[in-house]
Amino acid sequence: MIDQLLQYDSELFIYLNSLGSTTWDNLWLVITNKFASIPIYAILLYLVYKNFGWKFTAVVVVTTALMITFTDQLTNLAKDFFERPRPCQEASLEGVIRYVAPRCGKFSFFSGHATSTMAGAVFISLILRSRYKYLPFLMLFWAFLVSYSRVYVGVHYPLDIFTGMIVGALAGLSFYKLERYLQKRFATSA
Repeated sequence: MIDQLLQYDSELFIYLNSLGSTTWDNLWLVITNKFASIPIYAILLYLVYKNFGWKFTAVVVVTTALMITFTDQLTNLAKDFFERPRPCQEASLEGVIRYVAPRCGKFSFFSGHATSTMAGAVFISLILRSRYKYLPFLMLFWAFLVSYSRVYVGVHYPLDIFTGMIVGALAGLSFYKLERYLQKRFATSA
């Protein structure tokens, strides 16, 4: 059953990856670059500060740093545990797929980009949803684009992306709850 699932995953990867063209490669390389999200996160940080002030923002920043560390380490543990070769490392896919990423890591399961981007999208959407009703949709759309970019550039299978997004959503929700707890704790001690 797992072999069949992985076969379907590989076939879906080949299909989705082959939809790309050199016309769009540079755009997807920008989207997949982790530094491309910095302006978005700076705007979100400003919105948090504008709506809630410095103390609240400080707790959000600390919680976000913990969340990023958690998702990064969890992703690395999963990759080392499962040791699923990335599509760009599979000899059987050489010449079949479009590989446009600047580098190809060794293992694939699950996507760190999908995990951390989805965690951030869920986390900040929950914090700002009462002030900006369309923000959750924009953030989830951004998380989806970043996640899909990993298939486009040839470094992750769709199952890696899907799993990363689920893990990221759960992490975002969990760290939102931690942030709420810390906000209440610091509000009562002040």
